[in-house]
Amino acid sequence: MLCGTLIATSVALAHDIRAKPNAKVPPAFDITSASASTDGRLATFTMEVTGTAGAQKPKKVGKLAGAKVDAYVWPTKLDPAAVGFAGGSGILALAITAHPDFDDTPLFDENGDGDPNNDGAGWHSHWVVLGEDAACAGGLKVRDISPGQDVLPATAPGLPLALDSPGMSPILKGKSVRITVPVKGAENVNFDAVAAHLQVHEKGEKPLLCVTGTYKVASGKLTLPGVIVKSEKK
Repeated sequence: MLCGTLIATSVALAHDIRAKPNAKVPPAFDITSASASTDGRLATFTMEVTGTAGAQKPKKVGKLAGAKVDAYVWPTKLDPAAVGFAGGSGILALAITAHPDFDDTPLFDENGDGDPNNDGAGWHSHWVVLGEDAACAGGLKVRDISPGQDVLPATAPGLPLALDSPGMSPILKGKSVRITVPVKGAENVNFDAVAAHLQVHEKGEKPLLCVTGTYKVASGKLTLPGVIVKSEKK
């Protein structure tokens, strides 16, 4: 019995991602581990950092153009169609973001003040589709799209980006970042964990939202070595 438990534990850990602490990385983004699991209907993504999760946010610039974004991101090998985007359109990633200069969750009032249009500064969730773009300093962008023409999830905020605002609340507590989202077909799918910074184009042109760099990539080189495992029954 003990042997079986040890084997099961080692297999589960093999599907996680582990990273050594790095003193050169801001503690709030210094990822040390990441994991993901699913019960077939809901998937839970987690990452651990050396510092206090969510303690660092981008500074306000006062306008949308040039606005900065900080993000905890789980890139996956899920097809974007799994959550309502066009199939095969890029890298589907789950992101927890904060950006004080704009709100992109018009259906939700995250801070509970009665105004759903002023919540960008708080940590909130998105599904995004990433694509390569040499014009971006980080080599990736949130894909530019045409609302009304491109296939988008029902809760997409209407921006010209492959971005959905599903309204699932992230939990940032202590060293942990965690979120649970509805998505089918996630078992055995690969993933990675990244702490990144992005920026809106300073002239509002394409590429509109670039990944400008990463604080840390859990796998080191974005190889997506993690595996979403089946949740253990309680």
